[in-house]
Amino acid sequence: RFCPTDLQDKYIPMIQRGEISGSMCLTEPDAGSDVGSLRTSAEKQPDGTYLLNGTKCFITNGGGGLAFILARIKGAPKGLEGISMFFAEEWVESSTGTRKHNYRVAKIEEKMGMHGSPTCEVVYENTIGRLVGQENGGFKLMLHLMNEARISTGVQGLAGMEGSLGLARTYAESRKQFGKCILELPLMKRNFQDWETERDAFRAMMVDTISHFDIFQRLHLKKSHTQELNLKETELFKESETIVRRRTPLVKYYGAEANAALSLKAIQVLGGYGFMREYGVERLHRDSFGPLLYEGTSQIQSLMAMKDFVKAVLKNPAQFIQALVISHPIGSTMGSLKNESPYQRSMMSMSYEFRKNVASLIMRCFKPELSPTERGFKDLLTQIKQVFRKEYWQEAERFDKLMVHAETLCQSLAYRETLKVLAKHAVLDSSRGDLFDRYLKLVTPRLSAIYCDWKI
Repeated sequence: RFCPTDLQDKYIPMIQRGEISGSMCLTEPDAGSDVGSLRTSAEKQPDGTYLLNGTKCFITNGGGGLAFILARIKGAPKGLEGISMFFAEEWVESSTGTRKHNYRVAKIEEKMGMHGSPTCEVVYENTIGRLVGQENGGFKLMLHLMNEARISTGVQGLAGMEGSLGLARTYAESRKQFGKCILELPLMKRNFQDWETERDAFRAMMVDTISHFDIFQRLHLKKSHTQELNLKETELFKESETIVRRRTPLVKYYGAEANAALSLKAIQVLGGYGFMREYGVERLHRDSFGPLLYEGTSQIQSLMAMKDFVKAVLKNPAQFIQALVISHPIGSTMGSLKNESPYQRSMMSMSYEFRKNVASLIMRCFKPELSPTERGFKDLLTQIKQVFRKEYWQEAERFDKLMVHAETLCQSLAYRETLKVLAKHAVLDSSRGDLFDRYLKLVTPRLSAIYCDWKI
C-alpha cells in the first residue's frame, strides 16, 4: 500500500511462501501509549537511506525478518508531528558478501500466555532503514496499519469466546450432577443463554464491521494508486470510512473485554478441572489478557471513542441538542417511524435514552459556572450562549471531567452499535429477530447502570 515496488516484488512472494514475516515496531520502554515521546532516532545518509538507533520493546514477532519502525529524524519536530516510518530488513549483506544482522533481537519475553507468538525487545545500532512515505508522515501511516490490527484483535476476541464457550458447553453437556447434565440446571442454562447471546451479537457486529473494512481497504488501495474513484465508489468509500472509523475502537474494546470475561466464566463451568492445564480452557483465559493490552489498551480505545464522539458533537452542538429533541419516543408511534419494524422502534426508544443521558452527562461536565453575583433571566441567556460557543467546548478542564466517564461511554457506544447491526439484520431476516430481542434484554440493565453512574 505504501512501499516502493522493488520491496513489494522482493518480499511479498517470500511472505506468501511462509519464508519470512514482519513486525510493527512502535513501543519503547518510555513510550507506550504516549507514542509522541519515542526516542529512536534516524539520520539520513548520502545514498538516501537512514541509520536508525534505539530500542523497541513488546514487539510481536520481532524476529520475523522484516520491520516497520517508527523513529524521529534528527532535527524533526517533537511529538507526533515529527515521527517518520522506516522499513528495515533483519539481515543484510556485508561488504564481504556474507549476511549480517541489521538489527538484533535482544530478548524474547516470558509471558503468562500467548506462548505461540514471540514478543521481543529489538535493538537498532546503525540499522539501515528506508523511508516509507514522507518525512514526518509516519504517524498517519502507522494508524492505517494499527487500525487494521485493532479490528483483527476484535476477531481474535471473538475466536477466544468461541473457543472457551465451546469447551464449556461440551463439558456442561457431558458432566452430570444431581441426576442431569449441568447444562440443564436452571442457573447454568440461563448463564449459557446470556454468554452465547453476547458472543453471537458480537459476531454479528464483527462480521458487519469487517465487511465495511474490506470495502474501505480495497477502495483506499485503488485511490492510493490510481487517484480514480467513480461517483458510486466515492460514496461507498466515504460511507465505509466513516463506519470503520467509528467502530474500530469499539470492536477492539468490546472483543477484548468480552473475551476475558467469558473465558473466565468458561473456567468456572469446568469447576476444578477448569483450573487444570489438561483441559485447555485456562490457556484461553491466559491468552485473553494480551488483547486487553496491545494495539492500545482498553482505556486507550475508550479515550479514542470518546474523542470521536465529542468531536462530532463539537462540530455542531445545536444539532446535537436538536437530535435529542426529535428522537423522543413519540416518534415510534407517530410520524415517519409509525410504519417501521418493532426492531427499529426499539432502537428509537433506546437511542433516545442514550442521547438523553449522554446529553445530561455532557451538560454537567461542560456547563458554565456562573459567579454568585450573576442573577436572573439575562444571566441564564448568557449561560446558554456560552454552551453554544465551539471554543467553550475545547477547554481542557471540562474535558477532564468527561474523561472520567470515557470507559462507560465506550461501553454504551459498543452496545448501541451492536444493537443497530442486529436491528438491521432482523429487518432483512426475521429469523434474526430473536437475537436482537435477547441482546436488548441482556444489555438494557447494563446501560441503566451506566446512566446511573453518569449521574453520580
